[in-house]
Amino acid sequence: MSKKLEEATFAAGCFWGVEDTFMNTKGVVETEVGFTGGDVESPSYERVCTGDTGHAEAIHLKYDPDIISYEQLLNIFWKLHDPTQIDRQGPDIGRQYRSMIFYHNQDQKELSEQSKEKEQKTYKKPIATEIEKAGPFYRAEEYHQKYVQKTGRRVC
Repeated sequence: MSKKLEEATFAAGCFWGVEDTFMNTKGVVETEVGFTGGDVESPSYERVCTGDTGHAEAIHLKYDPDIISYEQLLNIFWKLHDPTQIDRQGPDIGRQYRSMIFYHNQDQKELSEQSKEKEQKTYKKPIATEIEKAGPFYRAEEYHQKYVQKTGRRVC
């Protein structure tokens, strides 16, 4: 294992299934679901669901770059959802379900932008995924953490 773990933060719709996928990815050491990209400090799930906080449901993870690269994490991110949908994924509708990549450093920003450009070539519709500098991440309530593992329920 690498001496230094790195961080990544993604939003791809409902965070339960996104976390389950990344949690079961070799090289991902830690996952947590929560909210980021909004204007309210420490919002609750119920408040985020109103759509008035500006937050996205997101996953924050720590990974070992000696086992999995950021580029490989991006490839997983793109496959997890339909990045052409604006403010929704499947039956989940609202700004809190938008597709976003929150970068933690300049390398991640550049890799995210390159990855988005490459991915766009595989879609007819424009990719709606936003790329933004990571800000405060607020951990969701405990019952949301490892939700699929706890309940066996895969969809929101």
